[in-house]
Amino acid sequence: MWFWRMGTDLAIDLGTATVLVYMAGKGIILKEPSVVAVDKNTNKVLAVGEDARKMIGRTPGNIVAVRPLRNGVISDYDITEKMLRHFIQKSCGKRKISAPKVMVCIPSQATEVEKRAVVDAAKNSGAKSVYLIEEPLAAAVGAGLDISEPSGSMVIDIGGGTTDIAVISLKGVVVRASIKVAGDRFDEAIIRYIRNKFKLMIGEKTAEEVKFIAASALKGARNETATVRGRNLVTGLPDNIEVTTDELVSALEEPVRLIIDKIHDVLEKTPPELAADIIDKGILMTGGGALLHGLDKLIEFETGVRVFIANDTVECVVLGSGKVLASINKNNTEAIENEVQRA
Repeated sequence: MWFWRMGTDLAIDLGTATVLVYMAGKGIILKEPSVVAVDKNTNKVLAVGEDARKMIGRTPGNIVAVRPLRNGVISDYDITEKMLRHFIQKSCGKRKISAPKVMVCIPSQATEVEKRAVVDAAKNSGAKSVYLIEEPLAAAVGAGLDISEPSGSMVIDIGGGTTDIAVISLKGVVVRASIKVAGDRFDEAIIRYIRNKFKLMIGEKTAEEVKFIAASALKGARNETATVRGRNLVTGLPDNIEVTTDELVSALEEPVRLIIDKIHDVLEKTPPELAADIIDKGILMTGGGALLHGLDKLIEFETGVRVFIANDTVECVVLGSGKVLASINKNNTEAIENEVQRA
């Protein structure tokens, strides 16, 4: 049995696409894909993280590369626990001293069952105390927003599995919403569009590459062409086609519209005084999905409110969680007293 060294408390962004680990005093010490390669015959874990991601679509039949988190929540408890144990052990080593506090980020409106699954996975991986914090609140802290002011701030955190939207004021979340549409749905939409239009089957990794090379949420925001390689569904042979930005805008229209509709819902539920603050201060976007080209400009056009993408947008959530965990260690939970749950 291994344990953590004294003082190595951790904040973990257990994301659908990526796991980030923050260690007190050291910052972000690990950032790897949320992927596990498993031998189906023996149920043995063969690789975790980046090593497992390289196997996606390239393994024999008995080996599968799985993502144990879907839509921001645990879909395979046993594999998630093994993945979490691997990442924490990799972060902290095997020296036998004491177990730490661990803070884990969760989506807004996560159910009690989903929360319990996260807590159990962390405790079974060796954590002594587990704290949960909502992703938009952590993102706000990580982006440097002063959440203690009696002033409204709006945060949109677009991850791999969920988009979390929150209006924050006076150390708490006033209005919150979560939708299971984010980066993964963007990739799925691209895969579906290319399959239907070009009769070409591509994988998740290829779709993600195409998304960054040529995709946009807003027509006219860029003009790129990407070469896409895959398997021709008519001939069964390897093939390649070219896809343009305008075509990818059409492919992404449905998931992007769902996110914008949810943003409208949150703004409609926001008290007038806080809505006025948001107009003055703008909307903050965080998460890897926020990097979809043109999405910030489209939201700005649809809402009439300025939109800013945070610096270190992918790391905001785990950085904020680390700051909050440090305040807990100093017995200073005032800034988050109603928002952090200890299990």
